[in-house]
Amino acid sequence: MNPDRRQFLKGLAALATIQIVPGRVLGLNGQTAPSNEITRAILGCGGISASHLKMPGKLLALCDVDRLRLEGRMKESGADANGIKGYHDFREVIAREDIDVIHVATPPHWHGLMSVAAARAGKDVWCEKPMTRTIGEGLSVVKAVESHGRIFRLNTWFRFKDSFYGMGVPVKQLRKAAMHGLLGWPLKVTVSGVTGFNWKFQWSGKTGLEEQPVPEHFDYDFWLGPAPKKPYNAHRTHGTFRGYWDYDGGGLGDMGQHYLDPVQYILGKDDTGPISVEIDADPQDADAIGKWRRIEFTYADGCKIVLDGENKDQSAAYIEGPKGKIFRGFKSDIPDLEAKLAALPDPEPQVTDFHEAIRTRKKFALNESNGFWSCTVVNMGVIAHRLNKSLRFDPVKMTFDDAAANQLIHQPMRGPWKMEA
Repeated sequence: MNPDRRQFLKGLAALATIQIVPGRVLGLNGQTAPSNEITRAILGCGGISASHLKMPGKLLALCDVDRLRLEGRMKESGADANGIKGYHDFREVIAREDIDVIHVATPPHWHGLMSVAAARAGKDVWCEKPMTRTIGEGLSVVKAVESHGRIFRLNTWFRFKDSFYGMGVPVKQLRKAAMHGLLGWPLKVTVSGVTGFNWKFQWSGKTGLEEQPVPEHFDYDFWLGPAPKKPYNAHRTHGTFRGYWDYDGGGLGDMGQHYLDPVQYILGKDDTGPISVEIDADPQDADAIGKWRRIEFTYADGCKIVLDGENKDQSAAYIEGPKGKIFRGFKSDIPDLEAKLAALPDPEPQVTDFHEAIRTRKKFALNESNGFWSCTVVNMGVIAHRLNKSLRFDPVKMTFDDAAANQLIHQPMRGPWKMEA
């Protein structure tokens, strides 16, 4: 963290051992009910921030290093009429004592730093996916959130809400089939274009970018933040930043947690990760992310996840085991599957209302802990892709069997930025 904010954050360190819930959140002493009074701020005014504007709670602040984007969201939110203040520096937002929740809607290379800073300042956090750009940053977020007693939500919801991609049913039905052994064990999950996903390979980066002048309304150096200093080119920022290793992991980084977090839940792997990742791709550029053909993850018990980048496995079951298969549209070769599932106990209930989690201080359904593990699966795939190398991984020691891969777990940050949990 930049030195000029260290003193402020150290002053809040005493909050680490207790959970502070403002009276307005609890509706005490005649104060406004929590549904109207939980206060929040949004860091990042890019495309995804439009959805955060609609989330419940009283919005007090917006922040972005691009003046035009900030002005656009300020206008959209009715800032003047609603008392919403705009900021250039996220640290000023986090320093406000009247804000309960920080929404992190920036590119992923900022997710870890901002989430840790918010947690240390006594804020609850609603973070975009992927949770963090590196495995090491994820470990720091977990430590900060838990040591400071904060509530954390990752912004993907398919493990508990809506029909899962291409299946026509909520994930709960797949979890029930797996947890009650209707498919047998071990299980294999295949994620391909058949389930509605093309991995957004059109977001691959471009090589040989020419330097361009930085727009006067855009603080490019602050946007880079902890990322390496590189000459400005518009394709490196904003909507196309996902195509560069310094800021994200391509389509896998962007959408992978939407697809892989429910799989972690289905397989009952919320407290662990795979022990290997195999990659089929061409050698990658050091800066720009390219396509891959196939990524396969294997767990210690033999369960597998196959990511079909070429959409070759069009006849594959979504999930299968020695006793049966479930295909797209929830079709199955198991007779009377839905009737059998209806007779079985449901999975344990989850807190799926973020404000309820804030009021009760109970973990949200997708939190810093299980979110860390599903993000680790994503980042394992990104590392294998970046190195174009299949790898073994120890989910207890959090290390690979390869020195270059291990260097990508804890990647250095450009000064003065550094992670403090």
